[in-house]
Amino acid sequence: MPSTAKLFLTLGAVAAMLAVILGAFGAHALRAKIPADLLAVYNTGVQYHFWHALGLLAIGLAAWHLRDSPLLPWAGWLMLAGIVLFSGSLYLLAVTGARALGAVTPFGGTAFIAAWALFAWAVARA
Repeated sequence: MPSTAKLFLTLGAVAAMLAVILGAFGAHALRAKIPADLLAVYNTGVQYHFWHALGLLAIGLAAWHLRDSPLLPWAGWLMLAGIVLFSGSLYLLAVTGARALGAVTPFGGTAFIAAWALFAWAVARA
């Protein structure tokens, strides 16, 4: 298995596992502790986290078949950065109530968009 494929398949699996853990934490531990509007923010973070964990898995599978693509590693790192920045900022905003953290969220969204664009470009070039 190519190292890039192995890396992003592993990162995708770990990211998916963390999304399940964080989703369960929100549903069971946070539901009674934070206001409904902040719980909705937290759940948005979980939802995007999970979808983009699947995106990392897709990048890993594509890297297995498109071994020479220089675009796929960039797509994978941007997808991971998006999870950390987008979902991470929403998790922290929900738990702390610090609205200033919302300023970080668009950077994560931009990383997601760029990751999907690079992924599409890599596949189209193959």
